Amino acid sequence: MNVKNSYLMNAYSRQEISFTSGSGIRLWDNNGVEYIDAISGVAVTSLGHSHPEIASAIAEQASQLMHTSNLFKIDWQERLGEKLCSISGMERAFFCNSGAEANEAALKLARLHANANNVFDPVVVVMEGSFHGRTLATLSATGNPAVHSGFSPLVPGFMHIPFNDIESIHRLADQVPNIVAVLVEPVQGEGGVKAASQEFMQTIQHLCHEKNWLFMVDEVQTGMGRTGAWFGHQNVDVEPDVITLAKALGNGFPIGACLARGNAAKLISPGKHASTFGGNPLACRVGCSVVDIMERDKVPDNALIQGKRLLQGLKAELGHHPEVIAIRGEGLMIGIELSYPCESMVKRALTEHRILINVTRKNIIRLLPPLICNENETDEIVARISDLVRTTNRH
Repeated sequence: MNVKNSYLMNAYSRQEISFTSGSGIRLWDNNGVEYIDAISGVAVTSLGHSHPEIASAIAEQASQLMHTSNLFKIDWQERLGEKLCSISGMERAFFCNSGAEANEAALKLARLHANANNVFDPVVVVMEGSFHGRTLATLSATGNPAVHSGFSPLVPGFMHIPFNDIESIHRLADQVPNIVAVLVEPVQGEGGVKAASQEFMQTIQHLCHEKNWLFMVDEVQTGMGRTGAWFGHQNVDVEPDVITLAKALGNGFPIGACLARGNAAKLISPGKHASTFGGNPLACRVGCSVVDIMERDKVPDNALIQGKRLLQGLKAELGHHPEVIAIRGEGLMIGIELSYPCESMVKRALTEHRILINVTRKNIIRLLPPLICNENETDEIVARISDLVRTTNRH
């Protein structure tokens, strides 16, 4: 249907191509044309499209029981909570439907923590260049003015500091008495695939312990194996109080989670937070299947191996290109920074090179391929992206 005649709100700048089927790292459009999906629905389908075990779990559970509400015990929710706490070192889980909702839960934990400690006008420290969601609180936390535009007044209680700036976090700790939490991404995805340094993350952890702040890590994009470990913060050897998850947890089925330990795990009591659909039997059974498959097939390990191969291949092919500023990444989360705006590459990648990519910060190609890709598929991504960059005429 022509966009002008669409009954949908104009919320997205959509490509004209529509996909009808997928398998592994590949998609097919309604004309039968095959593509490589190098963004996994923005870090969602990490086990690939149409995974047979996921499809089977959905079909079987949908035929048995989809929803009862959280007024009753949900066995699959209990199982998934145990699995996630086991691999994360957390103690309790709250289930919701998206990353933004998971971050909302974390921010409410910060407010409850403030209330429990008699802190008025609480402040959560967040990063410039961050992205935490599109709800009013999470877009207020997000460190990108473009996301804020049109939504004033924003939710108060956030202070933004430069990402990876240790001096700034120390300065705030000395000058702002009402800080209650720090929320940070281990790797800024929307911010250009920029990893937090180990020193920065460990400094935050130290200050949080010293000052009685909550150390909250947004793993919505980095979690569930994307960076070559179960969670991105594990690569820099820190232990947060709160972790937020979504995206890959359901491999395409909507589910989010907020995990917590210590005092943070005890802050929510009946009436303080809820979700009608969050943690329903269908979503949680899918989540359990995802965790089981990732454990059995050592999917985070494969992400680490193939991520190194992808990064090395791109550097070998494009590292000396005059308009490539940097090629960086963690696991299968790769950013290629160019010296010019390259949003138009998204359409050219689709139509000329048959590969799905994403561009963030106007000049950074972001690659988030499924974590199950093999060597040949990784090399094919390198070849298509290299051809795309080499054949682009910026003028």
